[in-house]
Amino acid sequence: QVQLVESGGGLGQTGGSLRLSCAASGRTFSDYTMGWFRQAPGKEREFVAVIRPSGSLMGIADSVKGRFTISRDNAANTVYLQMNSLKPEDTAVYYCAAGQPLTSSWYKGYAYEYNYWGQGTQVTVSS
Repeated sequence: QVQLVESGGGLGQTGGSLRLSCAASGRTFSDYTMGWFRQAPGKEREFVAVIRPSGSLMGIADSVKGRFTISRDNAANTVYLQMNSLKPEDTAVYYCAAGQPLTSSWYKGYAYEYNYWGQGTQVTVSS
């Protein structure tokens, strides 16, 4: 089992920044690909960003490319999502997830490939 706890959400302003953190415990953190997903009210959960175990390979959704950055610190068992140039449409509950995707499309962040999920943290961006 992997336990995931997100933090860092809250109220942000358009054009501002927020940094989300996700602390992992349980199994070996560096064995897992980590992803960030989000779900806005009335919408399906969508992929935001993914990072491979080593931290050297990443994938990011077109909707946040150039604004959001994913990183990880394996020594601290933590994955981060730096969110810059926030927009009101970034308002959502953000979830981190851990998995071991085996497909060559891992960078697309298919939710079914992730076994463990956090409870989520709310991000609200005011206009």
